[in-house]
Amino acid sequence: MIDVKQITALQASTTKLWHYQGIDNTQSGLLRLICEEHQFNFLLWHEEDVARSPDVSDERIAAVKRAIDGLNQKRNDAIERIDDCLKQQLDARGIRAAEGAKLNTETPGQAIDRLSILALRIYHMLEQLERDDVDAEHLARVQSKLDVLHTQHDDLSASLQDLLSDIFVGRKRLKLYRQFKMYNDPTLNPYLYHSALRRAG
Repeated sequence: MIDVKQITALQASTTKLWHYQGIDNTQSGLLRLICEEHQFNFLLWHEEDVARSPDVSDERIAAVKRAIDGLNQKRNDAIERIDDCLKQQLDARGIRAAEGAKLNTETPGQAIDRLSILALRIYHMLEQLERDDVDAEHLARVQSKLDVLHTQHDDLSASLQDLLSDIFVGRKRLKLYRQFKMYNDPTLNPYLYHSALRRAG
């Protein structure tokens, strides 16, 4: 059975490690896919910090925006690969959903993505507690937010564990979805295909 604590421990440890060392992924199987998906969220987080900075040029903002679009596409593709891997595990074990088994509002991959983002929020909120240039009121506000984040993380972790348990005994169905992001597709984004037509003309 997949242990969600192993997933969240991986997300927390790599978040810390990658701030001091280069990004790497030494995992295998499902955990490798989960680590890869977390890597895209890690990179997105820091690109978005640059995008919000008032001190960077418009040219730099444009480059960051393009990077964010590309990373978002990779992140969504990685979520789908996690769900694909889980489906392959179900098929390999011959597990079929029971008659009338219900769907969840999100897939395990989507829940793992939300846990990844929470790991990043918690890490960066903890950084705020280490500042020596803020007053006690600021620290109290930060601690209050951290308490909420930890509650959200605990609740989502427990819910994901329940969902995986239900899926792997057939009480719930795992149905694969595709995001079909349009903004990076030159055949679906009107600005891109109209630009291509103008250049061709």
